[in-house]
Amino acid sequence: MKILLLTLILFFAYHSVILSQDYQKSIIEFQDKLNEEFRNPDESPLTVEDREKFDSLAFFPIDEKFRVLAKFERIENAIPFEMKTTTDRLPVYEIYGVATFTLDDIEYKLNIYQSLSLREKEEFKSYLFLPFTDATNGGETYGGGRFIDLLIPEGDQIVIDFNMSYNPYCAYNHSYSCPIPPEENDLNCEIRAGVKLK
Repeated sequence: MKILLLTLILFFAYHSVILSQDYQKSIIEFQDKLNEEFRNPDESPLTVEDREKFDSLAFFPIDEKFRVLAKFERIENAIPFEMKTTTDRLPVYEIYGVATFTLDDIEYKLNIYQSLSLREKEEFKSYLFLPFTDATNGGETYGGGRFIDLLIPEGDQIVIDFNMSYNPYCAYNHSYSCPIPPEENDLNCEIRAGVKLK
C-alpha cells in the first residue's frame, strides 16, 4: 500500500513538473511574440530611434500564482458607453461580463469589456478586453495601467493570466490614443507579472 501511495505521489509530481514546464514555455512564446512585434517596423509602437536601440521588453519573472481561474458572469443587455482614452477619442464598449477570482486569499472582481466596433469584424468577434490598474503602476509598471486580451469563454469560468498582461502603446509613444482603465478595474494589490515599464 505504501509503495502504491509513493508511486502515485511521484506520478503526480512528475506530471505537475511537466505541466509547469509547458506553461512556462507558453508564456515565453508570448513574450517572444511581443518582442518580435516591437522589432517589426510595420507593427512596432516604438519610434524609429527607440526601435533601433530595442533589444527586449522587461518582464516580471513568470509566476503561476498570477494565472487565475475566475468565475465569469455574463452581463445581459449591457449599456454601451464611451471609454476614456489618452486623447479625445472615445471608443464605444460594453461590459461583456464580470470576473471574480481569489488572489492570496482575497476576492477581486474585474469588468471584462467588448468593443462594439471590433465585434463587427469576423476576426475579432470573440475578442474581449481587460484593462486594469494595480499597485505597481507608476513604479515597476506603466502608470496608465496594463491590458490583457481574452476570448469569450464557453462556460461560466474564464482564465485570466496576468503573466500575459502588456502595456498600452502610449507607454512607448505618446502619439497613440489608448484606453484608460475604468476606476472599477483598479486592483488594490501588486500584480507583479507580465510586462514591466523598464
